[in-house]
Amino acid sequence: MMKAKVLAALAATMAVGATCAFAANPFVDVPTDSWAYKSVVELADSGIVQGVDGKYFEGNRNITRYEAAEMVAKAMAHMDRATVEQRALINKLADEYADELNNLGVRVSNLENKVGNIKFTGDARLRYRYQNDNKSKEDDNSWDYRIRLRGTAQVNDRVTATVGLSTDNQNFGSNGQAHDGSNDVFADIINVDYAFGSNWKVSAGRTSAYILGGPRSYGYQYGDVFDRAQLQFNNGKFAVTGGYGKFKEGDVTAGTIGHFVKDDSGAAKWEDGIDGVKTGFGEIEAFFGNNSAAGVYYNAFNSTGDAKHNAGFVGDDLWGAYASVNFGSKWNVLANYENVNFINGEENINGDDNANVWIGRVTYGKTSMATPKSWDLWVEYLDAEDGAFLGGSTNSWRFGQMDNIKSWGAGIDYVFAKNAMFSVMQSFGSQTKDGPDTDPEEQTRAQFVFTF
Repeated sequence: MMKAKVLAALAATMAVGATCAFAANPFVDVPTDSWAYKSVVELADSGIVQGVDGKYFEGNRNITRYEAAEMVAKAMAHMDRATVEQRALINKLADEYADELNNLGVRVSNLENKVGNIKFTGDARLRYRYQNDNKSKEDDNSWDYRIRLRGTAQVNDRVTATVGLSTDNQNFGSNGQAHDGSNDVFADIINVDYAFGSNWKVSAGRTSAYILGGPRSYGYQYGDVFDRAQLQFNNGKFAVTGGYGKFKEGDVTAGTIGHFVKDDSGAAKWEDGIDGVKTGFGEIEAFFGNNSAAGVYYNAFNSTGDAKHNAGFVGDDLWGAYASVNFGSKWNVLANYENVNFINGEENINGDDNANVWIGRVTYGKTSMATPKSWDLWVEYLDAEDGAFLGGSTNSWRFGQMDNIKSWGAGIDYVFAKNAMFSVMQSFGSQTKDGPDTDPEEQTRAQFVFTF
């Protein structure tokens, strides 16, 4: 059955342009009047199938996944003969047998890098967030969803273009019409990558995945939509990244440092101030055995100075460092430190012109969306001084109060089916770090994530 399905797909893919007479019958057990004769001959001529011993095809014999993967690998080598639809079929087969192909030394990325290939991916998230005595996190307001779609095109051997659309977070507590402005789909990725040499890459445009500190850091400060241009050198052991860009999401309220400003109607509102702030950034990272890494990073901020926009933004610059160390195949320890310097005249509750944050996380297990029943669990500790969080869309699971806090957190992630994961996160032991304010309330988060 497996052989029949694989060969049918491959025959559909590789039956291109065969206008001349067929070669001699390659297998004695495939009669010339068989419905499969044409496809078998084409596959044999292409070198995709060789039969059992070069003489017998044995079409009714079951084959292993590795034998199927070998056929797919050979089909991948003939991508230049395939149409767009046929490439899509090969792509589908390559995804199905990705693990076997990798074990055979055939990188699926080699297929993806073929010129003209367009790959569509996406994800959907259903999220629950709750905090006692917080009206914005009660009943229907505790639930939201987000759907994202990505398309990646390999323009040529050096250029890759990516476009992404997102619904952002749609709150079930909204009583507005489905088509009102809050439900507008927007472009969260419009990006072009240009690779030159063997280790250099230029990226320009909008990305949805800028994490302040790099993708291996905790992402306490920011992890969301970012317009930028950057240059990166990465040889697999050492990476240097530099660039300049603008923050485009500021949907998390900042800490105690900031200002109330008036909107266009004259009403007072809180302005967290990071949306529209520009930053120059640099990252230096080193990669070690067992996929461990360490890095340092720096951001210099430049706000608009507008009395209404960025009025609450107090950051002058920031530097940080992280280390992510793997022990064996199950354990990971992450440590992250950041120091924020305020603009002239700004002070936190302690009268300091800067603020620090320490974050530590220990994870056991490893999840993979392609591996059902894979799981991990983690525990973390957050120690953030007043003013350490500048506002914006943090990459952390936390919400609400992000600074002037000491807090523990724990969570578990479980892949209950291929491309489907359930996660639960909970804070505990949360305390106000400085000042007379009451201790912050604990946070609960749970979510389903589906990828495609």
